[in-house]
Amino acid sequence: MPELITTLRRGIRLPPSGWMLAVMLALYVLAGLFGRDPWKGEDAIHLGAAWEMLSTGDLLHPAIAGRPFHEPPLYYWTAALSGWLLGDWLPVHEAMRLASGLWIALTLAGLYYAGREFFGQTQAAASPLLLAGCAGLLIHAHDAQPMLIALAAYSAALGAFAALGRKPQLTGPIYALSLASCLLGAGVAPSLPLLAMLPVAWWLAEDRRIAGHTLLIGLGLALLLVAPWLLAVYSTTPARLTGWLSMELQPLRTPFSPGGLGRFLALLPWFAFPALPLALWSLWLARRQWAASPLRLPFIFLLMTVLLLAWAYRPREIPALLLLPSLALLATPGALKLRRGAASAFDWFAMTTFSIFAGLVWLAWSAMALGWPQQLAGRVTALRPGFVGQFDLSDVLVGLAASAWWLWLILTAPRSPYRSLTHWTLGFTMLWLLATSLILPWFDYGKSYRPVAEQIARALPDSERCLAEQGLTDGQRASLAYFVGLRPVARQSSDGGRCRWLLVVGQNSRELAAPDDRWQLRWEGSRPGDRREKLRLYHR
Repeated sequence: MPELITTLRRGIRLPPSGWMLAVMLALYVLAGLFGRDPWKGEDAIHLGAAWEMLSTGDLLHPAIAGRPFHEPPLYYWTAALSGWLLGDWLPVHEAMRLASGLWIALTLAGLYYAGREFFGQTQAAASPLLLAGCAGLLIHAHDAQPMLIALAAYSAALGAFAALGRKPQLTGPIYALSLASCLLGAGVAPSLPLLAMLPVAWWLAEDRRIAGHTLLIGLGLALLLVAPWLLAVYSTTPARLTGWLSMELQPLRTPFSPGGLGRFLALLPWFAFPALPLALWSLWLARRQWAASPLRLPFIFLLMTVLLLAWAYRPREIPALLLLPSLALLATPGALKLRRGAASAFDWFAMTTFSIFAGLVWLAWSAMALGWPQQLAGRVTALRPGFVGQFDLSDVLVGLAASAWWLWLILTAPRSPYRSLTHWTLGFTMLWLLATSLILPWFDYGKSYRPVAEQIARALPDSERCLAEQGLTDGQRASLAYFVGLRPVARQSSDGGRCRWLLVVGQNSRELAAPDDRWQLRWEGSRPGDRREKLRLYHR
């Protein structure tokens, strides 16, 4: 406590280290994991699969609402475990979502280790701060998202490659854990850059004989770690293993797409900000000493990852997450070697931007909770019909604490190469804390399928559990199973043909139409504020 009081009086110390760095990153990791339902899309899908594993006890075969879900199991193992351990103290979906917190914490820790091995102790803190400050990571880091396992694997593997010459006894196990977790958590395609880096790391090593032995041992250990799950699935349900392999290899059968590569690169200016421009600056500074630069290895890793994305994925945000660990490492020396004018401009931009947005969040909260200003309050209600804001003292106290913390950072941060980066990342964290404490209920009201699921359950007779579906997504089926215990079956299946109730989803009258005249409409609805997607419940 005396150390904390002294720190508050003197201000934050830069570079941040020890408990101060841990607290900064912990706030980033934990904010946004709590206080909300599974949201539509990825969050609902992966929490639904974890819930299915937790409720059925089937640890070998991920499923959603009783149907096979051909995904690797590691994320669902960790989410089911956290749900089992903490489900009595937290809503189960929040307890399961803590798995994302675990994997993003491991990512930040791995990147700190990698930054220390590449650039030394004084620059190590910049690497996780840069990753946490990337605009594209924020939402996905707080959703149920198996790709976070690949981020942790990439960060740890980069650190292992950097330490290959000095700590070969540590490199092998770290690489083995990284590759095995990536295969079991994110699948075959995201693991390819880790495999492709083996000859590169061997070639760049000072002692290639020791490096070769170390990397081969790591590869062998990784295969031993992955083998038990593969053998268990093969011995019990070979068809499930075949289905999983087919899904994993399908993206690799597509031709390389220069257009896809271009769209991924076009995504990066905002998605990887500020890491991307700082990485370019680092590369420019190292242009004359490239042969001895520690940037070579993360740069080659970045190139391999970009090529993988253009080969195996269609351009979207989630696979683009794979680019962020190597970009954060590349940006580390550049972030701490900005020229004085650029550093001051970046610092003022961070302080001004996040202060303005913090004020806007408080204004939005006032409109939702207090009804002032009236015009904005009316707009809030129009966008989320039926939403009623409430004054919650605990949320307000969190918001005030986050705002006071931000003001303290602005007033006390000393001049340092870390100042602008610290203001950026902690401003991002402050704004996220504000949003998740003050206006999260408004977002939750429109992004959760809970209201729709409960309305459907009320429209069905209490004794009726046979429900056919047409057009439902994995997220919608997962939400129905989690919120109200309904597991719809496909209308075209033999089980679906026997059901007297049918749930249809669509965006136009053709998609929403009944299959034939025998079906009578019993209910129609949508998520609050969703003007495109509608659901209809029919009975025959």
